[in-house]
Amino acid sequence: MQPLNLPTYTFKIKSNENKYSIFDIVRKKYVSLTPEEWVRQHIIHYLIKEKNYPISLIAVEKQLTINNLIKRTDILVFNTKGTPEIIVECKAPSIKITQHTFDQIARYNLKLNANYLIVSNGLEHFFCKMDFLKEEYVFLNSIPNYN
Repeated sequence: MQPLNLPTYTFKIKSNENKYSIFDIVRKKYVSLTPEEWVRQHIIHYLIKEKNYPISLIAVEKQLTINNLIKRTDILVFNTKGTPEIIVECKAPSIKITQHTFDQIARYNLKLNANYLIVSNGLEHFFCKMDFLKEEYVFLNSIPNYN
């Protein structure tokens, strides 16, 4: 898999008939190792190991309904009260981050009201804090550490 612009982590990867799977420590199972999943697993480890978010507050592919359509967040981090704190949208490294990507995560956040958004393709990362009064996001250099 392609090197990413994130710290390097040790992953459990297995091969079966030329198909690779990676162990997801949140879902506690092996999942198909796609380029997007490679990014997702790096972001999960980044949140846990670099930013100290407890694994118990992280959900992967959490389902939500928007305009009668079923959608899934790539990663959703909750606060200790059980409300969404961070929404993460992951793309494969070959996918350019565009306004469309931000529109997608913004639609999710209309429903979830998270304080922070992360958009990443593993090479480029955008960290945003929501300003609900001005109805805009403010770009940050990084996401805050868990406290």
